[in-house]
Amino acid sequence: MSVVEGDPAPAFEMPATGGRMVSLAGLKGRAFVLYFYPKADTPGCTKEACAFQEALPALGGIGVEVIGVSRDKMPALEKFAAKYGLSFPLASDAEGGASEAYGTWVEKSMYGRSYMGMERSTFLIDRDGRIAKAWRKVKVPGHAQAVMAAVKALA
Repeated sequence: MSVVEGDPAPAFEMPATGGRMVSLAGLKGRAFVLYFYPKADTPGCTKEACAFQEALPALGGIGVEVIGVSRDKMPALEKFAAKYGLSFPLASDAEGGASEAYGTWVEKSMYGRSYMGMERSTFLIDRDGRIAKAWRKVKVPGHAQAVMAAVKALA
């Protein structure tokens, strides 16, 4: 199952870095960016997280939060956030409920071997709790800027 633009955002509740909890209910009435990434502290995921961190002041200025989601456990996420000074919440979807609901836990293949993994995807959720924009199979270079442009268009 996969969500598309215009759909209501699936509910989620996950522990996040800094002792926080993030949930759809807790963000009610606010626009936010929810991005799914494969694994903390890997090259592509680090570049993506750092690009979102750089965009935070501008996003925060228009009242939009960023939440990163992976299936990593909390200790790995806390270490990743501390290592790169990431101030936005990195949420642990260890049970896979959010990634299943958003359709980002997908079959992948490498060297002829199939396995399940996280598809790098980003969702812009509007103030009404709907998917305003969805990016699938994200390529990291320039992605944060594309999200920023969509956020500005939404505001």
